[in-house]
Amino acid sequence: MPENSQLQFLWKQISERAKNIISPVSYSHLIKDLEPVDLRGRVIVLKATSDLNAASIMNKFAEKLREAIAKCNLGLSDFRLVVDGSVAFPLEVEEDATVTFRTSPINKGFTFESFVPGSGSKFVYAAAKAVAENPGETFNPLFIYGESGLGKTHLMHAIANYLAQNAPEKKVIYTTSENFLNDFIDSIAQKNGAKFRYHYRNVDVLMIDDIQFLKARTQLQEEFFHTFNELSAQNKQIVITSDRPPKEIATLEERLRTRFEGGMIADIQPPDNETKIAILRRKALDRKCAVSDDVLEFLARDSGHDVRTLEGRLTKVIFASKLHEEPITIALAKLALSESVSEAEEQEDVTPEKIISAVCGYFKHSREDLIGKGKKAEIVKARQICAYLMCEMLSLPLVSVGNILGGRDHTTIMYARDKMEKLESLNPHIQKEIDDIKNIILKK
Repeated sequence: MPENSQLQFLWKQISERAKNIISPVSYSHLIKDLEPVDLRGRVIVLKATSDLNAASIMNKFAEKLREAIAKCNLGLSDFRLVVDGSVAFPLEVEEDATVTFRTSPINKGFTFESFVPGSGSKFVYAAAKAVAENPGETFNPLFIYGESGLGKTHLMHAIANYLAQNAPEKKVIYTTSENFLNDFIDSIAQKNGAKFRYHYRNVDVLMIDDIQFLKARTQLQEEFFHTFNELSAQNKQIVITSDRPPKEIATLEERLRTRFEGGMIADIQPPDNETKIAILRRKALDRKCAVSDDVLEFLARDSGHDVRTLEGRLTKVIFASKLHEEPITIALAKLALSESVSEAEEQEDVTPEKIISAVCGYFKHSREDLIGKGKKAEIVKARQICAYLMCEMLSLPLVSVGNILGGRDHTTIMYARDKMEKLESLNPHIQKEIDDIKNIILKK
């Protein structure tokens, strides 16, 4: 913790500036008695006398205080209020190495540039970009809903990647409702509720994927409600995704539903045929493969609504081209897709266990190492290839693959899948390893 003299020096300059832009009565009643207690990075922590005073400051004078901080040019970017014994404004506690929070990795490839907006996604794309450019100032909260596989998670990652590049000083947390739940349960078991609240409330942008899984968990909804309120009071950005709109999450508490509906609700629709072709063209370019328009149109036809299925068709055709050493034509595409359709007959014996066995045998790792918690680079690489093959060859849901591979979160599996898919197209060595393992699996 910084020395008290340093804190007093910083606060004196800030409070003098605040005195000039806040009315004398309000300053005397609310601001004057604030006490600087800590620094967290570029955030000064101020202790208020009560929850009521803290809430009044956040609701009425937060921007004025931020303006004062900015004008002082002290290298600070924001402030945080705490109150003794408060739940809404908890005192910061000392760091404890035993307290950890689950993180969901950000896919660096999921950017606004790599997202292909169509007629059914232009609005939500524009809304997400506006949030990234001005977090907390445009649509807050931003609630994105739609079927699985249409790009909701892509847009959340795009927001995170944009901020990392253009506003690296902002603290961004991207997580899933599953991680939020597990962190909350751990905080109860470890009696670290204050740290849990500080972790999720001391942010500039909070993004939670699959919020529908918060339903029917009353205590968790209570915690999220207070987190939502504090972030909103500080004009911090909240982004939420779901597979359905708030009104259709049957057991969601009314007060949460009301707050979700108080922001921007944007649905993402399945792509039309033109958008599918544009997506395929972009994916082919990313993988440095030349695919003619007639093949792209063929792949887009009757491909369903899921963008992942669409990408899977392209992957099968590219793999067939490499396997048969032939250029990509409609004839080859028909052959590749017909082979995939008959895979159920040809590969009835292809199971997750056979994929694990093939990967372990190829890289000479034990099954225990592969599905365990080891983080050596060679183990992580094999595990990621295994996840990629389960998704691609068996079309298993991410959650199922995560459960098979040691109970890992679905976002970890998604990251592994997307990383290996990209590396396969860019790295000849990785490409050969994956092709060799596929051949081992198919010949078993």
